[in-house]
Amino acid sequence: MKLQKIVYSVIATSIMSAKVFAGGDIVPVVPIDVVPKKTPVFYIGAGLVATGLSRDCPCNGTRLKDMTYGGVVKLGANLTENIALEVRYIKSTIESDFSEVEHYGLYLKPQFMIDDDVKLYALLGYGQTNIDYAAGSSSSTLDESGASFGGGLEYTLDNNMGFWIDMQHIFSNEGLYNTDLNLGTAGLMYNF
Repeated sequence: MKLQKIVYSVIATSIMSAKVFAGGDIVPVVPIDVVPKKTPVFYIGAGLVATGLSRDCPCNGTRLKDMTYGGVVKLGANLTENIALEVRYIKSTIESDFSEVEHYGLYLKPQFMIDDDVKLYALLGYGQTNIDYAAGSSSSTLDESGASFGGGLEYTLDNNMGFWIDMQHIFSNEGLYNTDLNLGTAGLMYNF
């Protein structure tokens, strides 16, 4: 019995001491949201392309024009909030009157958010373009490399999916055929 009184006394003293040292009532801990450090976001996209090619015809001095359609694939990384790096591959062979276009390039992509869902961007880069010409029984190929530029916009559909549309000037060749190549692309992209 004496031992039981001693145990009760020790427990009561411990509880009272803990309350005194703790400073009274226990206040619940409120969690603080920690914003994780932003890391580069990679993205991949696929879509459609329309290429507009015009060139001089040395045979009669007229200007030939051809619209060709195809596909585009792109892969990129957002290095910072305002700068991305993007690789593109384009193949355009549908509805060809006389030309088929293949292009691949590497682009620096300055980008600016204009609201939570819409981003404007520019494309500044370097690419390699191959144009196969066919007119009747004759054919030729033009390989051109050099700077290209463009711009467009992206619209965020949800956290991982987005839509893009843009225009690019691929090159102007002031040689014998005085060739100009421009294109427009549009498609869906997935961020991961």
